[in-house]
Amino acid sequence: MSSAPPRFPEIRRDVVFNRSVIFSPARSRRPSDFKSHSPNKSPNPNPNYSTPSCPFCRGREHECAPEIFRIPHETDQWKIRVIENLYPALRRELEPSVLGEGAVIGFGIHDVVIETPFHGVHLPDLSQAEVGEVVVSYRERVCQLAKNGLLEYVQVFKNYGASAGASMTHSHSQIIGLPFVPPTVSARFDSLKEHFDKSGKCGLCEAHSEDILINESNHFSAIVPFAASFPFEVWIIPRDHASYFHDLDEKKAIDFGGLLKLILSKLSKQLNDPPYNFMIHSSPFHLSPPHLPYAHWFMQIVPQLNVIGGFEIGSGCYINPVFPEDAAKVLREVNLTTS
Repeated sequence: MSSAPPRFPEIRRDVVFNRSVIFSPARSRRPSDFKSHSPNKSPNPNPNYSTPSCPFCRGREHECAPEIFRIPHETDQWKIRVIENLYPALRRELEPSVLGEGAVIGFGIHDVVIETPFHGVHLPDLSQAEVGEVVVSYRERVCQLAKNGLLEYVQVFKNYGASAGASMTHSHSQIIGLPFVPPTVSARFDSLKEHFDKSGKCGLCEAHSEDILINESNHFSAIVPFAASFPFEVWIIPRDHASYFHDLDEKKAIDFGGLLKLILSKLSKQLNDPPYNFMIHSSPFHLSPPHLPYAHWFMQIVPQLNVIGGFEIGSGCYINPVFPEDAAKVLREVNLTTS
């Protein structure tokens, strides 16, 4: 039996984040061998429980920072709560002003989305409709923040697992509203503009080849990006061009929730429930119309499987030991049915 031909390292350019990624098969095991060594949860026959030490559990609402809204609205039997962060990175009550050259007052919004009232339930444990409701809560809060004339950009994100930055084990995500557009967001749009000027096409509309596709829903595609910076990184992208996450309607939110649940479940099963981060990359609020043809929102999911080293920090160039086509194939083939 003939062996597979050797694979050589490749250098690929990510046209969305404008960075180079080195794919180095010599540094990898088989793609199917990647597993988290510290799974974040153990099977629990009764996950619908509360714990007296967790302020995010139902019945302990008085221990949290002020509530912004809940779903369903005006009921004790809430499913989702959006609250202020008790330990915010930025302060909503401050008046934006300049402190001196290179420094301004730390005004901004920092919220927490409690995704379930039950301590033992995690996001992929919820039904498609319930994950869709979490997405709707993101959209509703971003719509509110879009009306704040002092904010320029909102980042929705989730840290799952202590090594991914989560300080609470109860399932939650966060929303930060900024009075400026972060440099990495500006760089993303500069890179997408460069690609659009050369090709006349949106870089994210084009990112749907069969080799890197994992799954599709009616309105979204889940892919391992062509120049993924991290092993088993996944992007969920609207199949139709869409610039703003908060323009999502409820039907598409439920559809998105189903695909998000599927991908998180596949990553958990294949990679032994790894820590991960996900981020929704939307557009700045006050984007001018000429930018809209290449402004395309998407979600980035990054399992924490390796450590960023000095080369990556120093050069901004990432080394990924797993080719995207291999990672996509492994995730396509994950079977979630139980015997």
